[in-house]
Amino acid sequence: MGKKDSIIYLKSEEELEIIRKNGQILGKAHAEVAKIVEAGVTTKALDKVAFDYIKDNGGEPSFLGYNGFPASLCISLNEVVVHGIPSNRVLKDGDIVSIDCGVFKNGYHADSAYTYTIGEVKSEVLELLKHTYQSLFKGIEQARIGNRVGDISFAVQSYAEKFRYGVVRELVGHGVGRHLHESPEVPNFGKRGNGPKLQEGMVIAIEPMITLGRRSVVQENDGWTIRTEDRKQAAHYEHTVVVRKGSAEILTTFQYIEEVLEKKNLVIA
Repeated sequence: MGKKDSIIYLKSEEELEIIRKNGQILGKAHAEVAKIVEAGVTTKALDKVAFDYIKDNGGEPSFLGYNGFPASLCISLNEVVVHGIPSNRVLKDGDIVSIDCGVFKNGYHADSAYTYTIGEVKSEVLELLKHTYQSLFKGIEQARIGNRVGDISFAVQSYAEKFRYGVVRELVGHGVGRHLHESPEVPNFGKRGNGPKLQEGMVIAIEPMITLGRRSVVQENDGWTIRTEDRKQAAHYEHTVVVRKGSAEILTTFQYIEEVLEKKNLVIA
């Protein structure tokens, strides 16, 4: 979604606290969207809910206007992997929808994504969501001092490929901070021991993008929407984390989303 600065910026505890607070706003914005994610709702309506909540809480939607992106949310249905543009398209029973959002406030960004089910979804698609979700946390487990980016990448890839899923190569996680996209890139594929060394204070977005079929993707004519080439479904989950000793600290949150899903008796991956 944009070029990254080649410098890796380590964040102070004061900077981390700002990102953590933004992560709370972001998690609650996601939850407001989760409340109305259901058949019959347009993706544009979801976008307005997120925009209003973020603005009401003193933030700015990170994506709106970023390199010309026209919305607050990336809303990606079914075979769309990422960067779907909100529209008058109506959600329908059997859809899955990945919602990616960012919050900018007090000079820093937070970034996260979650994939939702609409009504009755095929069991193989539910399994895709469950394993993509788990692959995110497999990656996060490796985001600790002394490891390298490749350890995160290998953890995501090796877990997802156990289930014969496609791991998208063209799109990657990234550093987060004063800029929405910073170094280092965090691929969802790679070798253990490769890539930049993980250091205390590195803030990164880990975001597995996993497909039910082949891993190859194409870009639509709108210049944004990325879908699977074989038109099979894709799932996307993302957290912003900071590298720590022993284990990473997650700066964003799924808590508020999953509280809403529990109340609606919907599937939590």
